[in-house]
Amino acid sequence: MGSCAYGGCVHFSRSRLLVLVFCLCSLVSLSCAARLSVSRQKLEVQKHLDRLNKPAVKSIESPDGDIIDCVHMSHQPAFDHPYLKDHKIQMRPGYHPEGRVFDDNKVSTESKERTNPITQSWHVNGKCPEGTIPIRRTKKDDVLRASSVKRYGKKKHRAIPQPRSADPDLVNESGHQHAIAYVEGDKYYGAKATLNVWEPKIQQPNEFSLSQLWILGGSFGQDLNSIEAGWQVSPDLYGDNNTRLFTYWTSDAYQATGCYNLLCSGFIQINSEIAMGASISPVSGYRNSQYDISILVWKDPKEGHWWMQFGNDYVLGYWPSFLFSYLADSASMIEWGGEVVNSEPDGQHTSTQMGSGRFPEEGFGKSSYFRNVQVVDASNNLKAPKGIGTFTEQSNCYDVLTGNNGDWGHYFYYGGPGRNENCQ
Repeated sequence: MGSCAYGGCVHFSRSRLLVLVFCLCSLVSLSCAARLSVSRQKLEVQKHLDRLNKPAVKSIESPDGDIIDCVHMSHQPAFDHPYLKDHKIQMRPGYHPEGRVFDDNKVSTESKERTNPITQSWHVNGKCPEGTIPIRRTKKDDVLRASSVKRYGKKKHRAIPQPRSADPDLVNESGHQHAIAYVEGDKYYGAKATLNVWEPKIQQPNEFSLSQLWILGGSFGQDLNSIEAGWQVSPDLYGDNNTRLFTYWTSDAYQATGCYNLLCSGFIQINSEIAMGASISPVSGYRNSQYDISILVWKDPKEGHWWMQFGNDYVLGYWPSFLFSYLADSASMIEWGGEVVNSEPDGQHTSTQMGSGRFPEEGFGKSSYFRNVQVVDASNNLKAPKGIGTFTEQSNCYDVLTGNNGDWGHYFYYGGPGRNENCQ
């Protein structure tokens, strides 16, 4: 009996031991798998950083913590694109849009105030030599904040305002909200606007607030072509709440192609003074000085590339026409205005601000605006847009108000605070 019991005991211990050994093995292999996955991710992140951060001729530390690398123009990320291997950089557009040139220092008589010049924060610590372009260095933390290495620098799908879609379910599905002015129904070869710059408050790090123009071609399906430029505050993308100059492009509705700034191959920069994704300073203040930037994007009728100009003096570079399908010909819609991400924190509407965070009715010095809104026609002329429409998903959260006068041409005020007593 005793030996039987003893034998039973031994037998029982062996089973437990086997279970214990099995558990330990599983834990070890799990921890090995976790370690492998971590080291694989580290490797992936490092490879991506090596791809993006090209060797610099000179590096400049910006007061806001950015590092700006001055990279030889022919070594910029654009040339990682297989179609650009033998591309000869165009140093200037073949044609510039003609038309009424608005004086960008002149503000509407109702404001009684001139606007002020804007610079980028890094300028105080140096400038890039001729023949190089300034690129904001991507840090490890920047990539780690993205949902995946592959999605870093990309917008989420369904981020385009669809004025013709009044279906609220479709509108809220994307979590993006807009207050825009738009034109459609013609062929457009570019757009221009002057917009004042603010620093809207962002409620959640995964939300953003931006003000931009959109040059759109194709349907609002999977084949949408878009070129975008403006200013944005995006903690997820940049790791802070600074207002930054940005561009974006896609030829398949944000799925596989395109990115912000120079975070993939595509846009070819030729300018040595302005860095995409770098902070803009100073910004406008409520009932205080107003600072604005002017942006022009147009299609060069000679080469067919889409060019971007910042202010009166800086032609920044171009998107080669082969990147696009519909935009290789022309745009079918132009939009100007604001966009925020509403992630509905705690099941309520976000309090992320659009523009100045004030409704358009408050007017100059308080609300954000676009002025001198123009389109480029088939003859490469800048013209006042015909038949401007407006669109917002929830006007109690963010709204838009258009106008027209001698100094500002076509203009609109837009924006809002997000969550308030009428916007839950």
